[in-house]
Amino acid sequence: MTKTLQNLKNCKEISTRQKGNLGEDKACQYLADHGYQIVDRNYRIRTGEIDIIAFKDETLVFVEVKSLPGGTIETLAHELNSTKQKKIIKTSKSYLQKHRQYSNSYIRYDVLAIDVPGLDPVHHIVNAFSE
Repeated sequence: MTKTLQNLKNCKEISTRQKGNLGEDKACQYLADHGYQIVDRNYRIRTGEIDIIAFKDETLVFVEVKSLPGGTIETLAHELNSTKQKKIIKTSKSYLQKHRQYSNSYIRYDVLAIDVPGLDPVHHIVNAFSE
């Protein structure tokens, strides 16, 4: 018997990867509902990964998704420390080198916190960090 996404959400045996995928799916839907075009997902290089790359209003947005159903805003801050931010920025530069069509776009780094208690189900932090 295969598990549906709803069953996975309620299952205690959900893996970290499955939880991440569910969070990213929710984040993509949120972004699409707010006028963003999803350009790429899970862009990886040897030294890092970007969860979602989206485009809106001449701006290419590199999005980090954090699913933290048991976390807090402090957990989120800890997860997005300066080392993680530097990896995202380095990975975004690699993406831009390979995708020159965005060379005239504005660049932004956003964070979508998914299911953090006390926040909206999708908490969007626009321009969460910069180089």
